[in-house]
Amino acid sequence: MDLVHPRCCGIDISKRDAKVCVRVASTGRAKATETVTTWGAVTNRILALRDHLVSEEVTLVVMEATSDYWKPFYYLLEDAPFDLMLVNARHVKTMPGRKTDVSDAAWLAQLGAHGLVRGSFVPPEPIRQLRDLTRTRSVLTRDRAREIQRLEKLLEDAGIKLSSVASDITGVSGRAMLEALIEGNRDPVALADLAKRRMRSKIPELTEALTGRFSAHHAFLVRMHLDLIDNYSGALKELTERIEVVIEPFRCARELIITIPGISIAVADVIIAETGADMSRFPTAGHLASWAGTCPGSNESAGRVKSTHTRPGNPYLKGALGVAALSVSRSKNTYFAAKYRRIASRRGPMKALVALEHAMLIAIWNMLDTGSLYTDPGEEFFTRLNPDRAKNRALDQLRRMGYAVTLEPLPATG
Repeated sequence: MDLVHPRCCGIDISKRDAKVCVRVASTGRAKATETVTTWGAVTNRILALRDHLVSEEVTLVVMEATSDYWKPFYYLLEDAPFDLMLVNARHVKTMPGRKTDVSDAAWLAQLGAHGLVRGSFVPPEPIRQLRDLTRTRSVLTRDRAREIQRLEKLLEDAGIKLSSVASDITGVSGRAMLEALIEGNRDPVALADLAKRRMRSKIPELTEALTGRFSAHHAFLVRMHLDLIDNYSGALKELTERIEVVIEPFRCARELIITIPGISIAVADVIIAETGADMSRFPTAGHLASWAGTCPGSNESAGRVKSTHTRPGNPYLKGALGVAALSVSRSKNTYFAAKYRRIASRRGPMKALVALEHAMLIAIWNMLDTGSLYTDPGEEFFTRLNPDRAKNRALDQLRRMGYAVTLEPLPATG
């Protein structure tokens, strides 16, 4: 096996310390020497480790992505005069029964020395800051939604069926009714009269829904849930304002991405934060789609395909793409909507959504690579692509309905 790095290092990282194996290949047929030491995970010890690796003339350092514990090591070693590689734990699994921290470090050093591992994508500092902000916003958005669900369950306990009439119980009308309930107003007619705008057409239904057994106990808990929801809303507003500042160097990329139907500004922010907006890291659009986990998996043995399930991908990126795909699937007169209906009729809605995610990433890669805006092929793209197939499908549908159809071409219009 070819030796790529004669002096290589493998680091197995834990919360408190790291096992560091420095592997030095000997000349001739002699076995390589491996020296394993333990270093603390605090900043001063990591800086001392950096000096140690430089003195050992190491050319490559390989570390496994373990939770978030790899970050202090990576960020303090990334500007050192040697190559640094973060690898996916799935790609460097060692044999069960022979696994210890020391053996893991030695295994990483051996893989790196022979060039058998690929580095994971670690974005530069500006993208890392944007990623922290967008991920925090995603987490807080989910937490806010959970708090609203807890509030809805509490109202069910009180016999208040507000959510069965109002789609958003924390909207203007719903909030006014809840505040009145907290203040002690229990008259369903008076509460329903607080409805605003289009909700006023539902006053009879609201009167029935607001008749319950709301007590002081429920008022205390509703007040607490509303305050938590307000805190989340305030934090989300501050995060969005900060994102607008941090994303300034990537604003042109965002302006390109939001021209794709279904992709909002918030979704575009996540896409930029997770992919880095630099398509030179991905040789082709297919590489980006595969990295994101939107391609069919490959699991074949003895000529038999066992599974084509998509591989695990970035959950934040896939979540954002899922929102965009679901949104555009409900649109009209767009290529993506036509593609969704075409695939969903044959393979189901879930696979159709994944296909939209894949198509969106292909479009994003090409747009960011060339700097061009998105041009929608239109709803009739597949009809124009294969008109005979579309005609025959329509005829078959009419025949199954019991109609005999004769086609005549329309006269040419001058």
